[in-house]
Amino acid sequence: MQKSGKVVVVSQHYPPDPGTTAAIMAAISERVAQQAEVLVLSGTAGSAAAAVAVGKPAVVEVGNWMPGKAALLKRALAELLFTIRMFVALLAKLRRGDVALTVPAPFMLPYAFAAAAKLKGARSVLIMHDLYPDVLIMAGLLKPHSLPASAMRGLNALMFRALDAVVIIGRDTEKLLLRYGGMTSDKIRFIPNWATLARGVRAVDPDNPYRRPLSARFVVGLSGNLGFTHDPVIVFEAARLLRDDKDIHFLLSGWGVGFDQLKAMQAEAGLANVTLVDRVEDEQLEAFLSAADVWIIPYRSNVAGVSVPSRFYNLLAIGRPVILVSESDAEAALTVAEHDVGWIVEPGRADELAKTISRAAGAKDAQRAERAAEIAGRFDFNAAMAGYCGLIRELLQKQPD
Repeated sequence: MQKSGKVVVVSQHYPPDPGTTAAIMAAISERVAQQAEVLVLSGTAGSAAAAVAVGKPAVVEVGNWMPGKAALLKRALAELLFTIRMFVALLAKLRRGDVALTVPAPFMLPYAFAAAAKLKGARSVLIMHDLYPDVLIMAGLLKPHSLPASAMRGLNALMFRALDAVVIIGRDTEKLLLRYGGMTSDKIRFIPNWATLARGVRAVDPDNPYRRPLSARFVVGLSGNLGFTHDPVIVFEAARLLRDDKDIHFLLSGWGVGFDQLKAMQAEAGLANVTLVDRVEDEQLEAFLSAADVWIIPYRSNVAGVSVPSRFYNLLAIGRPVILVSESDAEAALTVAEHDVGWIVEPGRADELAKTISRAAGAKDAQRAERAAEIAGRFDFNAAMAGYCGLIRELLQKQPD
């Protein structure tokens, strides 16, 4: 890459934050830093100190207050303040000819990001992990035709016109983006996220520390962040419907508002076929994911094009089939159906989910696990990094407007 401009990565979440977004943004920053000057504007406390190492990009921390996810008003205020602080930081750090890159977290950030890049004559890239206001509508936090939703769509049109590129991680997102007049196909790049675990079918081991306490023959797993777009209730209700089947046990782990909801439901119901496990650290993730025979990813209605589950890639990598609660045209559902690596259940149908789990428990297709691990090769780290580096190289080489 040419050295005339630098790359500015903007992220609320960055290591030592343990989340998926932080890991993704760090991976991109560190790979691009091998070929160009990279500056990270981070909203995570301690990230600047953690980045002081050979080969690591420089990190500048931007003040960020992080109230609990359930405190919606405080969270909205905190995200607004962070967006304002990041806008000021971008105006101070960006130079003409730079390339800036961010994700929509918090959802207000991309608007300020695109405006700052335009004002400073920098190129701008948005990695579309979640599409707003669609995510908030899907979660039931906004009405489709409400004033806030309409305002966001208006801001989206301006933002997409200002952006130089939008990276989508699911094929189903493109048609939603093209509804906006400011968006054109040439701005869209499809770069899927990647599996962080090595590909290969892990045996179902009865001595696995997470499986050993469970007497059931078939274990159903749930793991990861359960945010507003997920539906933990459908999983718990399926467990309730299957509570008399001694062969099936539910191993549920995670964090976020949805996991808090699962804890509350289990405290009340006390289902013997449900085990709750607090968030599993990265060092134990492979063992935990290997403990279950099948994994559930439960979405609410209208997920297609709005959100793509990053956890999906690691489940494939270890050779586990997936039961996906979503519409059939969502990115993960397309992969499941195209390669027969699991099952798809209509959102909101706990009865159908229970029937599907029973069907999965009786399935004898050993090749499904092998297909899953093979398909995970399509979600490759090096391929993704090549995509990001190629896009950034292209934008650095463009003459500023």
